[in-house]
Amino acid sequence: MSAIDEVIAQIPYARFLEVREDNDEDGSLVVLPFRDEIVGNVNLPAVHGGVVGAFLELTALLQLMEQGLERVPRPINFNIDFLRSVGPRDTCGRAEIVKHGRRIANVRVLAWQEDPARPVAAGIGNFLL
Repeated sequence: MSAIDEVIAQIPYARFLEVREDNDEDGSLVVLPFRDEIVGNVNLPAVHGGVVGAFLELTALLQLMEQGLERVPRPINFNIDFLRSVGPRDTCGRAEIVKHGRRIANVRVLAWQEDPARPVAAGIGNFLL
């Protein structure tokens, strides 16, 4: 079990969403598998916005935890931009630490479904370390 898998196992909502770590040619990413339980609009169908927001925040949090922190960072604020409808497919996310200070970190996240060049949502947040 990787360090990220251990962190996911400790976060109840991450376990509920069944997020997992994966890798591609650009490095580590987090995957939100599609399930009927996370649909918010059954007419489209589209993943619920709250699930998308939680996924973005979890992705940022997991990126911070890869830095070897002793405790889980606390979100100070997190802003989300919903760019496209999140359809009935797996969603991938990758986070980038913009600034990592002694007490606060700023993290940017992008989420996409089939093409990283066409993101479905973006987020940026500050975390207390």
